[in-house]
Amino acid sequence: MGRSDDNKDRKASGRGEGFKKKSFARGNAPIKRKSEGDKKPSDPNVIRLNKYVANSGVCSRRDADIYIASGNVTVNGKPVTEMGYKVKLTDVVKFDGRLLSPEKKEYVLLNKPKDFVTTTTDSRGRRSAMQLVLNASKSKISPIGRLDKDDTGLILFTNDGEMAKRLARPQNGLRKIYHVVLDKNLKFEDLKAIEEGVTIDESVIRVAEISYIDNAPKREVGIEIHSTRNKAVQRIFEHLGYEVEKLDRVVYAGLTKKDLPRGHWRYLTEQEVINLGMIK
Repeated sequence: MGRSDDNKDRKASGRGEGFKKKSFARGNAPIKRKSEGDKKPSDPNVIRLNKYVANSGVCSRRDADIYIASGNVTVNGKPVTEMGYKVKLTDVVKFDGRLLSPEKKEYVLLNKPKDFVTTTTDSRGRRSAMQLVLNASKSKISPIGRLDKDDTGLILFTNDGEMAKRLARPQNGLRKIYHVVLDKNLKFEDLKAIEEGVTIDESVIRVAEISYIDNAPKREVGIEIHSTRNKAVQRIFEHLGYEVEKLDRVVYAGLTKKDLPRGHWRYLTEQEVINLGMIK
C-alpha cells in the first residue's frame, strides 16, 4: 500500500489532520438551551389565596396572610391556614362567612365636569362620564349614585357590587357636601327653615348643616345632606322659591376633590377603601 493509500486510511479513521468525527461523549455534548417557549405556562384559573382575598377588596395582601393564618378564611367549607395555598377560581372562598369574588375590586373617583350624564347608557347620544374613566379599569365599573348633566363634582365608580349596595342604602347616613349657587341671595329666614327641615310631598328632608360661603355673595351656600332622595338639594331650594344655577359635590362619603382637577380621575387609596368598607 502506497503513501497516498495510507493517508486515505488515516483520514477515514479520523486521525491526522483530515476529517474529525464529532464526539458526543459526556462533557462534549452540545448544550441544549431552553427557550422561553419551553417554560410551563402558569394556570390562569389558579391564584394564591392571599391574592384572592386581597382582590375581593377585604384587605391588603399582607393583611390577608394574617387573616388566613388566623383561620378567618375557608375554601370549599374548610379553614385554610397554609401560607402560599393556591385556589381555583371555581372554588368557594369565604371570609368570616362572607362569600368572596376573585375579581380585583377597582375604585375610581371622578371630578365630573358639566354637560356629562352619569348613566351607563344614553339613548340620546349625550356625552357620558363613563367616557372619562374608560382607561381607568379593564373591569366593568359603574357609578354609585348620580349627578345631573349640569351638575359637577365627585362621583365614585366601582365594580364592587356589595359596596355599591351599601353606599346606596338610605339608612347608612352617607355624608355629601355641595357648593350651591342660587339665582338670588338666600334669605336668612329661609336658611333657618332649611336647618329645621323642609316638608316636600308630605316627607321632611333634613340637612346636617347649611351655611353661607365665606367671602362670597349670599346666593352661594354650602350644604351637607345625608338624604338619598333624588334631587334632594334642588327640591329644597325650589320649594322655597329659588333656582339652583350651579351644584358642585365637593365631598362624598369622606372623599374630597382636593388635588383632583375637573374632568380628571384617580384611584382611591387603600385607606380610603378601608374607610368606605366600614360604612354599613
